[in-house]
Amino acid sequence: MVESTKEDPLVALAKEAVEEYVRFGRTSDVPTPVPPELATRAGAFVCLKSRGRLRGCIGTIEPTKPNLAAEVISNAVNSATEDPRFFPVAADELDDLEYTVDVLGHAERIDGPEQLDPAKYGVIVESGHKRGLLLPDLEGVDTVEEQVDIAMKKAGIFDGEPVTLYRFEVKRHGG
Repeated sequence: MVESTKEDPLVALAKEAVEEYVRFGRTSDVPTPVPPELATRAGAFVCLKSRGRLRGCIGTIEPTKPNLAAEVISNAVNSATEDPRFFPVAADELDDLEYTVDVLGHAERIDGPEQLDPAKYGVIVESGHKRGLLLPDLEGVDTVEEQVDIAMKKAGIFDGEPVTLYRFEVKRHGG
């Protein structure tokens, strides 16, 4: 169970989901009844840090589950166990983890990078069937060029390939 009642409900849900899965191999149930703030549908990213360093980050651009609670539970477990950049989180790491949950707003197509601001907007780049996303307001990502370049690399899009750009805002919980 989550010890602090003052903790953000999305962060508490993500933490509980990771701990339940890592310790017991079980997926947490969606709270019933679903609290109104968790009953909406939205894409969400759950990121884990350990001692200030990224430890996992997985999310969905658009909702894939019936509500935000289910989206956060699924993405929290996947962040801890399926991020290809890291080994799955072990039980002895749980006390060191910090959680953020970014709830994505609607993505809007934009005409060019001049309509981006890496502190305010996340970016989605598309080229054919390849698509990459980078969240806004990330440490070390200070320019639009850096933001677009990282998103392109994540998607496997090479310099010179034509891209379509989208921007979105997030509501960040935790961190």
